[in-house]
Amino acid sequence: MALTGSEVDAARGETGEAGGRVRVDPIRPLAVTMIVVSVLWRAQIASRGYLAADDYVLVTQSTESALTPDFLLSLYNNHFMPGGRLLTWLVTDAFGLTYWPYVLLMAAGQAVLSVAFYRLLRDLLRPSRLLLVPLGMFLFSPLTLEATSWWAVGANMLPMELSMVLALGAQLRYVRTGRKRHLLSLVLSVLLGLLFFEKALLAVPLVFLFTVCFFTDGGPVRSVLTALRRWWPSWLVLTALVGAFAAVYLGRAESSVRRPESVEEVLSFFTQLFGSTLVPGLLGGPWGWLGAGDGSPVVAPPDLGRWIAWAVFAALIVLTVKRDRRATRAWVLLGSYLILVTALLAATRLGSVFSGVAGGVPRYVSDAVVVAALCVGVALVGIARSTPSGGEPTDNESTPPAGSPAPPADAEPAAALSGVAPRAPRSEPSPAAPRSVVAAHSSRAGVIHAEAPDDPDPGPAGEPTTEPDTPLDPEQAAEPRPTAGPRPPAERAPETTAASPASRGERRPSTPPPPDWLGPVPERYREVVTAGLALLLVAAMFGTVWTTSRYGDEWAKKYGRSYLDTARIELASAPPGTVFFDTPLPSEVLSNLSWPYNYQSRFFAAAGSRPEFVTETENASILDGLGRVQVATIQGSSIVPGPQEGCGYLVTPGQTVRMPLDKPRHHWDWIVRIGYLSSTDGMAVLRFGQGSHTFPVKRGLNQRFFEITGGDDAVELTVTGSDLTLCTNEITIGDLVPKPE
Repeated sequence: MALTGSEVDAARGETGEAGGRVRVDPIRPLAVTMIVVSVLWRAQIASRGYLAADDYVLVTQSTESALTPDFLLSLYNNHFMPGGRLLTWLVTDAFGLTYWPYVLLMAAGQAVLSVAFYRLLRDLLRPSRLLLVPLGMFLFSPLTLEATSWWAVGANMLPMELSMVLALGAQLRYVRTGRKRHLLSLVLSVLLGLLFFEKALLAVPLVFLFTVCFFTDGGPVRSVLTALRRWWPSWLVLTALVGAFAAVYLGRAESSVRRPESVEEVLSFFTQLFGSTLVPGLLGGPWGWLGAGDGSPVVAPPDLGRWIAWAVFAALIVLTVKRDRRATRAWVLLGSYLILVTALLAATRLGSVFSGVAGGVPRYVSDAVVVAALCVGVALVGIARSTPSGGEPTDNESTPPAGSPAPPADAEPAAALSGVAPRAPRSEPSPAAPRSVVAAHSSRAGVIHAEAPDDPDPGPAGEPTTEPDTPLDPEQAAEPRPTAGPRPPAERAPETTAASPASRGERRPSTPPPPDWLGPVPERYREVVTAGLALLLVAAMFGTVWTTSRYGDEWAKKYGRSYLDTARIELASAPPGTVFFDTPLPSEVLSNLSWPYNYQSRFFAAAGSRPEFVTETENASILDGLGRVQVATIQGSSIVPGPQEGCGYLVTPGQTVRMPLDKPRHHWDWIVRIGYLSSTDGMAVLRFGQGSHTFPVKRGLNQRFFEITGGDDAVELTVTGSDLTLCTNEITIGDLVPKPE
């Protein structure tokens, strides 16, 4: 069987040339370059932004708490993330309220994840330059931009994605070798994700689906039963891990399952998720973003882009399945995982205040990019087959008949260099023996096979197919497919070593031709189709660059950063005695949904320059919406003018005066401003519904600000002191605002 150029290079990279010179794998430098570019590009985009929304809450909680087990194991919005809490606490303790350490952490996490994903592709797929397609799809997907720029998202998603990749790699090695130590790697990989995000539980069904789809044959029932029977230790250890985690998590969590309000809500969600987010995002979209304040933007693809993305994605599925029916299993795996993700998202987001945009938020499906890229790689390139140690072959392979002599030790290197896979000498098979012998050469680059033409490899549905397990290579696309059968003498591989089968005079089986990527396309249209595919790939690359750049522009708009920078400058130059009430932040910085962490005292706890907060004062200041220090006043309900001319309401000792408000106030935490004229020093009591507050009164014309909790349509004022009289016509209850200039 002839090898492609990439296969020969990979084989030479492992075995060396005759003169001892080692050839370098041509794929690895390109992959490393792609990884470096991706990490640096994403770090540059992240550095343009700043902390946002949940980041401030996590930082505040880290500032207010000691590093204890209770703090690490406490849930945040029902999320279990002790690993993320630990990293946030360490950064806050060392650097305070700053962003650059998180950028470095996310860049490091992306680098480790990228290398792990590349290794998984090399271990799983046949050697081919097309391996760079799924790698690039994963490295540059716009759907994962939030995980490398927004810390609250990256602290969850990056470890989860790494956990998925490592778990699949561990299961792959266990399936191929049968060594029990890979079970430990499998458990530790899943545990890593669970320490950062409870959603990492999806790695467990993913590992099972991965095994069923790629390492068994037959129908669905047979495939599932085969996976359960053959690799039951994996399911045993994963079940034990899930049970232990559930005992810890469910004891702390509250149910977040919701019910959608209407059928239209469900249909809108699915339309957004698949039509606007997932499919366009996998092909370089959405090409347009809708700003969402300080948080990351949501997708806003053009209608034409959505339809083109769907057409291309459908064509990719049809073409890969028509070319090789075994690609069906890759798409089944992707569809099954998307069903799991969609069901989880629908159960926790529909029926909430965010259900209208839940389908347009990329971070909710960023983990699906790992699975999608892997499945695209399998559909394009195919799986490198290998017989696991332990004696039992996979369903796609067969063992040699009993008593068959083993090939010479140097047969595999010779075959790798000559382009011919080794085959054991023929022997009379026993009645129970398989019909063919598969000799595999394993290397880091993949596995090379030789299969007899009378032993077709069964397809995913148990149907035979004549296409062998050979890697796909772009160089093969333009070559016409030869007819099946023995090759003419001119096409036979030359003899290379004395140990090769050809040198021993053995019969070499004829092998089916390598799969032709453009096999279904007539010869006269191949150049046009090849050019079209190349243009499509270039268009996807430019679309990805455009989408990513537009995301960076939106991410750079950070109201919270501007507010914090201005406030730090203003507080440093404010005169002594400048005091503030602890009021909520502007909603653009942190929404009221984050209560009570949206108050200034908690926001500035780790900021270094912290305002002085009071509950009562004669002269109050406030930070306006831009972070500037301003003189404060009250906006809300005021008392109606009093009956005494030149006084308003006259309050004397032993008398309680009721003063109606122009607008009633409901029961809440309010701030009161009272302006008064007093005959002498003393004390006064203001009552507002069930709340009351006692404050000092100074002689002359003065004002007082203080906090009160209550609600009513009037206030009552009482003074104490034998000769104290007080006039007031200025009492306002409401919220603190900057005083108009």
